[in-house]
Amino acid sequence: MPPVSFDSLAVVLAVAFLVPLTLGLVPRLRIPSVVVEIVAGIVVGPQVLGWAEIDEPVRILSIVGLAVLLFLAGLEIDTLKLRGRLLRVAGVAFAGSVVLAIAVGGVLDVFGIVHDPLFAAVVLLATSLGLVIPVLREAGATESTLGQLVILGSSIGDFAAVILLSLLFSTDTSDTGTRVTLLIGFALAVAVLTIALSRRSASMRIGGVLLRLQDTTAQIRVRGSMLLLIVLVVVAENFGLETILGAFVAGAVLALVDRDAMSHPRLRAKLDAVGYGFVVPIFFVASGVRLALTVCSPTRRR
Repeated sequence: MPPVSFDSLAVVLAVAFLVPLTLGLVPRLRIPSVVVEIVAGIVVGPQVLGWAEIDEPVRILSIVGLAVLLFLAGLEIDTLKLRGRLLRVAGVAFAGSVVLAIAVGGVLDVFGIVHDPLFAAVVLLATSLGLVIPVLREAGATESTLGQLVILGSSIGDFAAVILLSLLFSTDTSDTGTRVTLLIGFALAVAVLTIALSRRSASMRIGGVLLRLQDTTAQIRVRGSMLLLIVLVVVAENFGLETILGAFVAGAVLALVDRDAMSHPRLRAKLDAVGYGFVVPIFFVASGVRLALTVCSPTRRR
């Protein structure tokens, strides 16, 4: 086994621990923890102090952190609320956002700031539900009308942006028509998996075993959640789609097929502990470590 250094990981985890602790000691300083984590990552990274770098342990755990973050974001999708007046308002708002994003992308392209205005537009559409939810929870606004509208709008933005990125900017070399076919195939695979899991979870025998093992050392529902996450990431990858789509859909599928478990506060707390307590902050801090402060001047296309 080749030697592996955990020096950078230790620095990243130290930052992930100290940032929320420091913000907790200064409650008047109302700054989202993730913002400070990214900035602190820049400070300890190669651009400033040089205490940490993106080596193999940090890189792998950062990728896992992104997947778990999107998985937790997918868990917030409540299909029962995707209807009525809130859905109409969120849909109109999203349509307006699409128009604005395309316009801004075009302006950035005219000034030579970006090389692909459509990609810039999709990036501007993206909304991190995994960041929105903690802020709303801290403010106690998740159950308010505004809070529900923000969650719904963020869900639509998240889902649409991930699909568009997978469809238009996948690393796969296939044409757009092939990607659409692959996306439909992925959707069918998810539908079949969802139906199968729904029938299994409805089984009294399996349900009883899950209930008995969920709070033991087996932590069976946590293991099942992580298995579902990885399986759908692999499925998305095999369909030539972005793996982030699989992670996001995995959370939505779990919330749909295991509603009894998702209403159980212990499972949500355990999943939050795995994500927000470990791998997700590694992703944010590593994003700062990876960030290059020196940006080359844009080159216009001829």
